[in-house]
Amino acid sequence: MNIELSTEATDYGREALRALEAAGGDDLVRRVEHDPSLRQDIVAPILAGLGAWDLDPRRDSDELEAAAALCRSVGYWTVPYPVAERLARPSDLDVDGLVVVADSDPKAPIANLDLRWVAVSLDGRRSHAVARTPSTPPRMSAFAAQLVLEPIDDNGAGDLALALVLPCWTLLGMLDRAMDLTRSHVLLREQFGAPLARLQSVQFQLTEAEVERSGLDVLAKYTLWSIQAGNPEALDDALALRLAAVEAAQIVFRIAHQLHGASGFCDETTVSWISRYSIPLRRIPWGPSGTLDALTRTIGRRGLTGLFTPTIERALL
Repeated sequence: MNIELSTEATDYGREALRALEAAGGDDLVRRVEHDPSLRQDIVAPILAGLGAWDLDPRRDSDELEAAAALCRSVGYWTVPYPVAERLARPSDLDVDGLVVVADSDPKAPIANLDLRWVAVSLDGRRSHAVARTPSTPPRMSAFAAQLVLEPIDDNGAGDLALALVLPCWTLLGMLDRAMDLTRSHVLLREQFGAPLARLQSVQFQLTEAEVERSGLDVLAKYTLWSIQAGNPEALDDALALRLAAVEAAQIVFRIAHQLHGASGFCDETTVSWISRYSIPLRRIPWGPSGTLDALTRTIGRRGLTGLFTPTIERALL
């Protein structure tokens, strides 16, 4: 079992990072929040220029790994576009993207986009989905919208694992950036004549956050391998990854906000934007408790295999 991404996928993710930075970096999300039409008019063409829509993660392992690397780069720069959802599009329907939805109050971060969507629930039921216009501005909704669903008479259980995993890679990219920003902040900010980074309490907090982020990194790679290998437990692993991702995000963003102080909640601070736009990924289709419920209902009494077992056993105690 080799869970490391290929050199080609890693290089592609690195080039995507550079291209997104050159296209505006942190300024992209600010511009799109001010003018949501730019989501379709500017962000989508930038991604097309990176070859994003030529990727088919269902075709082979190389394209799956490249898709994951792209999602991570998109998360790093908080690009306000549902890249993971578009890359997860099913191969048997003529649609532009796929979202996983809860059984009640289905939502997805796909507002202000003229695209064709399909939604899939945990039991594999698929529906054509249309996003309602959000009743709140992007600053409050982060482009999350309620969906109107029209059921399709088929089963999309095979779509679930990929559609759950790719958004976790986007969230992982956000945690990468939150950690980078927080490290830089505590190295530059001084208290009592010395950098905050020299305080033992700060070092402990940074270590806790990095353990969560690096652990999620390993789990994300393992789950990608599980999908590549065609494991029958791939959906179990995907749900376990989502649970680990939302729990890691809670810890990392809590510590990032605390170490930034009051400025960490202000729009002048980049970590505030990242935290706000991570909320749909952390709450849709389920938050921590909903994800844990979905996982326990799916695995029943058979338990988990692989890297997830100790983590989930602790969560279930």
